Amino acid sequence: MKKNIYILAVTSALLLSGCATNTGPEYDGSSYNQIKRYDIGVVLESRPVIISDDGSGKFLGALIGAVVGSTMGRASGKTLTTLGGGLVGAYAGNEVGKANASELTVKLDNGEHVVVIAKGKEIFAGDRVKIIKDGSRVAQVYRID
Repeated sequence: MKKNIYILAVTSALLLSGCATNTGPEYDGSSYNQIKRYDIGVVLESRPVIISDDGSGKFLGALIGAVVGSTMGRASGKTLTTLGGGLVGAYAGNEVGKANASELTVKLDNGEHVVVIAKGKEIFAGDRVKIIKDGSRVAQVYRID
């Protein structure tokens, strides 16, 4: 029993810890080597938004919760604790998977107006920003001086 909990703790730590230590922008593994385009503009309006979980947090939470739940209880109680652990883990994973972001209305230097989402950054009205595009997708948004 204790051995199972130890194995679960080590496995969870390995799954949830990342190898990359750079604090810079993160790019998708399949698009890092493609040419990007960018626009520069001024933020006219900024409002806080929440980006919902893409499903990965919910999945990992349910998996870990079910495994932990399966180590508890006996007979039919074990089934209930496994199910309960999975449900609680899915809820917790979904909440952890959410991210704070800002919805920015930007007037580009070319006169065009766009709306972009900047995940996890505090950007305010009046700030000049650089919007890096990957095709029609926004890859990064950051404040420039």
